[in-house]
Amino acid sequence: MSQYLRNTWYVAALSPDVGRSLTPIKLLGEAIVLYRTEDGRPAALEDACPHRKLPLSMGRLKGDAVECGYHGLTFDCSGRCIDAATQARIPPFAKVRSYPACDRYGLLWIWMGDPARADEKAIIEIENHDNPAWNITQGDSMLIECNYLWMVDNLLDPSHVAWVHRSSFAGAGTDNTPMQITADEHGVINSRWLLDQPPPPFYAPLVKFHGNADRLQHYEVRYPALAVNMGIYTPAGKGGPDMVEDADTYRMISYHFLTPIDDDNTQYYWLQHRNTDPHDEALTRKVAAGAKAAFEEDRAILRAVHLGMKNKTTPTTGLLLDAAASHFRKGLAERIAQEQAADAQA
Repeated sequence: MSQYLRNTWYVAALSPDVGRSLTPIKLLGEAIVLYRTEDGRPAALEDACPHRKLPLSMGRLKGDAVECGYHGLTFDCSGRCIDAATQARIPPFAKVRSYPACDRYGLLWIWMGDPARADEKAIIEIENHDNPAWNITQGDSMLIECNYLWMVDNLLDPSHVAWVHRSSFAGAGTDNTPMQITADEHGVINSRWLLDQPPPPFYAPLVKFHGNADRLQHYEVRYPALAVNMGIYTPAGKGGPDMVEDADTYRMISYHFLTPIDDDNTQYYWLQHRNTDPHDEALTRKVAAGAKAAFEEDRAILRAVHLGMKNKTTPTTGLLLDAAASHFRKGLAERIAQEQAADAQA
């Protein structure tokens, strides 16, 4: 059984990285070619000519169509062959798959399932995206050589910061404060308040008050592979479940988009959104660099975990901190099974 949910949007690329050239990618094990039409719209086609399966990305753009570099078969944005080049009759089965694609938040999104079900309204809404009082970083990405589900596990596990991110996200209480897990039809949230503690090194220069803080760790993953990590900081005594937001409240929200390349590799995209210093570009660069350095720490761990679990020769041990990830994996497996059953009946 496939481990991928297909009737959903995935991030295929950073929008500025796709232009008027043929850009090959691999997503959910499928070879795809991305490009932009002459009016700037993103297009996505199966990256394989139906004649001899030469990648279309080895061909060339002709207006809004793609010409195969082997014998000149040419395909429009819908995947329909519009020119057979070497013969007058276009073969009736000469077509390639076309994928719905769109731009949002500086990211290029692609729908991997039934095109008739693609709805741009289903893309996550980033609250305050257009609020001039907030700052959002330009999107960034990295390749992580692991199965995307190991990344999901990591993004539902606030406890790992105490050991993996000692110089950045770690702080007092991150090693032993209990978590609260909630689950619904959208995904799983693992969260906790850490009360009256010094802000961790990454956040200490960012908050707008002095002294200890009440801190919310909010780790959320939505099906199939979109994470929202939120940190909220208030002066000690003002936070907790009944927090009332005021001018001292600091919010940092990280959006993480996990795009499975195949069973062994994931393309990781992210944005960061904060409610302070919207025009401080130096601070934005510093925050972005610090976050990327922390994600490189995750990458080293996850690469090793993937190889260790793939090649294990002895049993594994579960921990209580795995509960949120287990909830998520169970819910995702149910949705994949339901999708595949519906496809089989269609």
